[in-house]
Amino acid sequence: MNMTEWLRTLGLERYEQAFRENRIEADVLPSLTVEDLKDLGVTLVGDRRRLLDAIGALSPPRHHRRPHLLQLPPPRPSGANRR
Repeated sequence: MNMTEWLRTLGLERYEQAFRENRIEADVLPSLTVEDLKDLGVTLVGDRRRLLDAIGALSPPRHHRRPHLLQLPPPRPSGANRR
């Protein structure tokens, strides 16, 4: 993902340099917080909201992800001794 183009499509190219200097790339985006964005210099609430909404749109919602399969122990043989 080209971060420069992505920011430009959002109309937020003014943060391009801050994202580049702080090595913000696609793998980091989903974990960015409001505090992170403030640290990056995104001081306007509207810009932070636009970024967070756009980041949320990049990844599927948690309930759409495949759940981890629970691995159960193998069943005991029917003649197993119980204590």
